[in-house]
Amino acid sequence: MEKFGKSQPIKRLEDVRFLTGHGRYVDDIAPEGALHAYVFRSPVAHGVISELDVSDAAEADGVRLVFTCADMEAAGVNVAMDGATVKNRDGSDGAAPMRPMLAKDRVRFVGEPVAMVVADSYDQARDAAELIMFDVDELPAKISVDRGGEPVHAEAADNCAFDWGMGDEAATEAAFAAAAKTVSLEVDDNRIIVNSIEPRGCFAEWDGSKLHVANNGQGVWTHKANLVKAFGLDEANVRVTNPDTGGAFGMKSMSYQEYFLISHAARVLGQPVRWMSERTEAMLSDNGGRDLVSVCDLAFDANNKITAYRIRTKCNLGAYNSQFGQYIQTVLFSRVLTGVYDIPTAWLQVEGYYTNTVQVDAYRGAGRPEAIYALERVMDRAARELGVDPWELRRINFVKPDQFPYNTIVGETYDVGDFNKVLSRVGEEADADGFTARRDADAAKGLLRGQGLCYYIESILGDPSEGAQVNFLADGTAEILVGTQSGGQGHETVYAKFLSDQTGIPLEAISVVQGDSDRIAQGGGTGGSRSVTTQNNATLATVSKIKEAFTAFLAEELGVPAAEITFDDERFRAEGSNLTPTMLDVAEMAREKGRDDLLSHHERATLDGRSFPNGAHLCEVVIDPETGIVTVDRYTVVDDFGNLINPLLAEGQVHGGVVQGLGQALQERVVYDEDGQLLTASFMDYAMPRALDVPNISFTSEPVPSTANVMGMKGCGEAGTVGALAAVSNAVQDALWDRGVRQADMPFTPHKVWELLQGEAVAG
Repeated sequence: MEKFGKSQPIKRLEDVRFLTGHGRYVDDIAPEGALHAYVFRSPVAHGVISELDVSDAAEADGVRLVFTCADMEAAGVNVAMDGATVKNRDGSDGAAPMRPMLAKDRVRFVGEPVAMVVADSYDQARDAAELIMFDVDELPAKISVDRGGEPVHAEAADNCAFDWGMGDEAATEAAFAAAAKTVSLEVDDNRIIVNSIEPRGCFAEWDGSKLHVANNGQGVWTHKANLVKAFGLDEANVRVTNPDTGGAFGMKSMSYQEYFLISHAARVLGQPVRWMSERTEAMLSDNGGRDLVSVCDLAFDANNKITAYRIRTKCNLGAYNSQFGQYIQTVLFSRVLTGVYDIPTAWLQVEGYYTNTVQVDAYRGAGRPEAIYALERVMDRAARELGVDPWELRRINFVKPDQFPYNTIVGETYDVGDFNKVLSRVGEEADADGFTARRDADAAKGLLRGQGLCYYIESILGDPSEGAQVNFLADGTAEILVGTQSGGQGHETVYAKFLSDQTGIPLEAISVVQGDSDRIAQGGGTGGSRSVTTQNNATLATVSKIKEAFTAFLAEELGVPAAEITFDDERFRAEGSNLTPTMLDVAEMAREKGRDDLLSHHERATLDGRSFPNGAHLCEVVIDPETGIVTVDRYTVVDDFGNLINPLLAEGQVHGGVVQGLGQALQERVVYDEDGQLLTASFMDYAMPRALDVPNISFTSEPVPSTANVMGMKGCGEAGTVGALAAVSNAVQDALWDRGVRQADMPFTPHKVWELLQGEAVAG
């Protein structure tokens, strides 16, 4: 069937639709005549609401409805939103203050929703919002990530939401006391704004008994459950759909206030209601990412072998617990706490703080980039202080191939790996041996060149179970219903191609159905690099079920034992028969015989375990000391993703992830002033990476097939970001080291790098 076998790098089928303007995004498919919603947001960061009068706005031209939190509660809506909590070290629960869908009594960050206006047009709704009488008795804004200051919530008087720990603290302290050498480094992981190319948006319809909400998310089932809870509806009376989605990156996986607000408006008015975020509105209200400071300590024996790792982190939660917020820098961070190193004992302590800023939650990698960034920065510092080559220090401490399956100190089981092989390969691909000559040539021009290495590992996350349904349609084609949601990753291509490979159904005869809770009763959504692994695992189970059912049917039709019928991924064959039907042929035979039971097949499957993608990133930067401009000159990635399902799409995911890492490392940084006002609320003030900021990124696969799934694959969606932060940062630190700079933190903007160099010059 395949001239060169399976796992071929085919181009994305859906790109033709997207590039020719035929994508169907949420704002494209809103019902004709839908009313427009506008969210009135708090202009101040912290204070008690002393006046909220919407009567003038309600009388404005074209306005159909204006409502507040009190109105929603009066209508019987459960306005409390879910937020994740963890256990404190003493066993008590982390703080869990109520987060209302609209501000109730108090506002806690600039951009917090206060009221919604619904009108015939967007301009009318926005103009009416200007008539809302709103006043606040302002309180001091809490911006710093530490104890003290004006309490954001009474439930956390010192603003510390939780104090969490994992590992063996006593054993770790003992190892540090006995260490031949210890190394310490503080690293700052700056806050970013996600800025997906398509801002968040949604619409809602209510027919008197059933609610339909369409939003550009990462899965429909959590949103459905939350809507059922909020409005007290039966599950059968709530439908959630996700159309084409223009970027998500974790930020769009949450149930935001607007989804509930437009649902309430549609139910009250009995008309469809739509909402689409503006860019500055998104910067104010979308969940941010990262925003933590960690003190990292490594203990070594006399042979430079790590004996213990200790890390203490303070992270910013924003004003409320978001959907996954307290989990990100605790549970998810801990998944890869010790990285690829054989570390006998470790201790992770995390304190989470409320501030008068927008919430912080999952962003590409969700905890794993933060963990690897911290560890790989301190590994580089350790190499310098121990006088050891950074490549060699990693080799000394790698988990060795004969140690797999390897149980980490935090309870994860790495199934396979050959880290030294991957590391050696990245050196070859990047011409690491030629670095000294390149550095000397730049020095002759007055430029600084640095090389940065990062060896990362990540864990796929999310529900290990997924389902797949294959329907054979009357027009001679097939469709596969999946429980994940594409945000631009190429799922339609990957799932259709995989089904084609397993069944022989022509690729062009397969359509992919996603994002509809009425058609797909259960699914895990997209996040944590789980999609292709879990979904294709389910597809294999469903295909097996189809083969079994079709074999039994053919045996009956041909009058032969089922054991004599074979299938070779393209056709069924039976000894003594000239018939060699394809799957589509058998489906048509079944249809003609009235066997509709053979035209739809569904199966769920659960992965045997998590897979652990890993790889090495090597970055070279060039710095102009006169301007502070950092140029990424060379970037090389060698990844172990196990068996690649579509190498071209895997490479694209790596490129995208690396670019997001470059953006955070070099340009992106959220800034609030002391009053809690967002100073980086437009692209005039918040820098995003552009084509000229990104070099050609070399990608090479060096696979060790996973044993955690029958395909031998490992997720790849977030890997690029996981490795990029430390690779770039270590390269910049390397370039600045000989100029006396010892503490260099992201983002490495020209102004910051210039100041670092000037500081060295002044001090000298």
